[in-house]
Amino acid sequence: MSATAALTDLLLLVLVSLTPALLYLAWVRQGERSRTENWGTLFWGFLYGALFATIVAGILELVLVALGTAVSQRYPGPEFIFLNGNSTAGEFFLVLVIAPFIEEALKASGVYARRASINRLADGPVIGASVGLGFGFFETFLYGVGAYLVGGLVAGIALILLRSVSSVLLHGSSTGMFGYGYARTKFGVPGPKSGGYYLLAVGMHATFNVLASVTVLLAVLGVTGVAAVVGAFVGLMAAILFAVTAIEHVRAVTQAADYPALAAPTPAASTARPPAPRR
Repeated sequence: MSATAALTDLLLLVLVSLTPALLYLAWVRQGERSRTENWGTLFWGFLYGALFATIVAGILELVLVALGTAVSQRYPGPEFIFLNGNSTAGEFFLVLVIAPFIEEALKASGVYARRASINRLADGPVIGASVGLGFGFFETFLYGVGAYLVGGLVAGIALILLRSVSSVLLHGSSTGMFGYGYARTKFGVPGPKSGGYYLLAVGMHATFNVLASVTVLLAVLGVTGVAAVVGAFVGLMAAILFAVTAIEHVRAVTQAADYPALAAPTPAASTARPPAPRR
């Protein structure tokens, strides 16, 4: 394959990965009916999720897996088997614990970095979704490149499209919910605060990963044949349904929060006094 053809394929993979994520972001943004968040803020959040959160999370996960594997090999007891990245238990620990906590923390840092742009309650979930969708875009692109190197352009595009209706939506919705929780904390809304919503995001992420890992779980349990195929299909459909429902919930939360009474008070409004009665 020529360099020109390879570059063309790479650009196509970028386009196929980027388009759904931006469309989802535009759809969530429209949930702010009275005043939509400006695109500059959202593009910044998107790039933060794509170029900072994704890369740093990947590095941290590799380091933790390497350390865990070294510990499990030095102390080869059953109590450390889940730390071994070369074991099935270690792989599940990475997918269900390490990845959700690290990735949601890195994406949450993007919301915190743009905290000055959260001027109303409804801004929180939209800015959070921008960071999460950026993360989901770049992660999906990297997976697509991996599939492309193994199986060609069709395999790369197929994997990207599959992740675009599942993983990308999950990342956008989990960080969108954290953004909502951060906005609640910022404006003093009674109820759960940022910490609770961070744990919610981690729980959403872990739940999705469980559903997406049904194929591996069935293999570990020794399920084969038709039952394995049916189980894998059901798990995949459940993961997609979970992700779609989650992003719809983020948009619904944005719409419900978009009321003037819940907007952040301006300094002038908060300090102004009512006019004195005429005598």
